[in-house]
Amino acid sequence: MTTIGIILGTTRPGRVGPQIAEWVEKTARAREDADFELVDIADYHLPLFDEPRSPRMGDYEHDHTRAWAAKIDALDGFVFVTPEYNRSIPAALKNAIDFVYNEWNNKAAGFVGYGSNVSGSRAVDHLRHIAAGVQLAAVHTQVNLSLRTDFEQFTTFAPAAGHEVMLQQMLTEVVTLTKALAPQRQAAA
Repeated sequence: MTTIGIILGTTRPGRVGPQIAEWVEKTARAREDADFELVDIADYHLPLFDEPRSPRMGDYEHDHTRAWAAKIDALDGFVFVTPEYNRSIPAALKNAIDFVYNEWNNKAAGFVGYGSNVSGSRAVDHLRHIAAGVQLAAVHTQVNLSLRTDFEQFTTFAPAAGHEVMLQQMLTEVVTLTKALAPQRQAAA
């Protein structure tokens, strides 16, 4: 069965991202076309990138890198849940992506962004470029959530009804593209 990782892309104390990631996971688990797994980068305790060799080599020195690489390698595609910090993604998410390379290749990526002014759209735009750099194939549809309108008092997630439709469309695109890329992943193995 195809397994899609839902990557929670912030490690900040007090973050609202887990509420969004859990909503994505709950919605996704009701589907029968793939398995879905929530992956919180905070659980991996990655320091600032500290490998002596390029991730392209796949020769990891540190246990934290090997654990992260094994998790990303085991997943067939991804949905990234990212806040917008200063018009981009959190440093922790960029760092986590940079730790490995081959493990991301030839997999699909969907995006759920959130923020106050433009609902995370600038973060998703940057993440699309970063994803391309590690050979992730981005799907078209994305979900953008507003801290102003999709949260009660900026803290309790209460998404507008229309977001469910966009999430389902994005998940369909991720699963479809993930399956289409399977021969590429197998050839590279």
